[in-house]
Parts: sequence; structure tokens; C-alpha cells
Amino acid sequence: MARQKYHAKPTVVDGIRFASKKEANRYMELKLLVLAGEIEGITLQPGFKLGTDDAPVLMRSARYPNGRRASYFADFKYKCKDGREIIEDVKGMDTPLSKLKRAVVEAQYGIRIVLV
Repeated sequence: MARQKYHAKPTVVDGIRFASKKEANRYMELKLLVLAGEIEGITLQPGFKLGTDDAPVLMRSARYPNGRRASYFADFKYKCKDGREIIEDVKGMDTPLSKLKRAVVEAQYGIRIVLV
């Protein structure tokens, strides 16, 4: 098996493969909050397309010489009892690239992403 980046250990819960034990544990915590009636509507891997008002942000590579749309994927999205929508990202290691992508998404979509 290939070694995972930052030594994260992929973990399966409810037939869902999570990138790390930490992310899988957070999923189980959120499931308990749903059972307790504190939150509802857990969405896994909510995606946000990166772009400006005029054009999408494109990432070019050998495979995509014309570019492909850059996206940011958080880990969870859910709604609180008071109606607030929460977007979470579970990080063991918060890299400069993940900080930058999160900042762009927050500015573009007018949201706040909670780090766990």
C-alpha cells in the first residue's frame, strides 16, 4: 500500500472511505449530533468551484493543457438547529496551499470554513 501524505490513515465508516482517522472520527461525532437533534443534513465533500466574476480559475498540466476548473472540497457541511449552515474541514496538517484555497473560497462565496 502506498504511503499516505502526512501519514494520514484512510479509514472506512459506514462504507464511506475517509482520508484519515481524524476525519472518520469527526463524521461519527456529527452522526451523534444528528441523533441528538442538534444538527441535520450532513453533506460529505461539499465542493466549491474557484473563479472570478469573469472567468473560472483553470489549472493547467500536461494532462490538461487548456486547464481544468480549480475546486476546493471541504469535508462536511450541515445545518444547525438555529438554521446556520456550517462548513468544516478536518486538518491534521494545515498547509500554506490549503490556507490559500480556504481564503479564496471564503472571499468568493462569503462564507466561513471551520477548521477541526
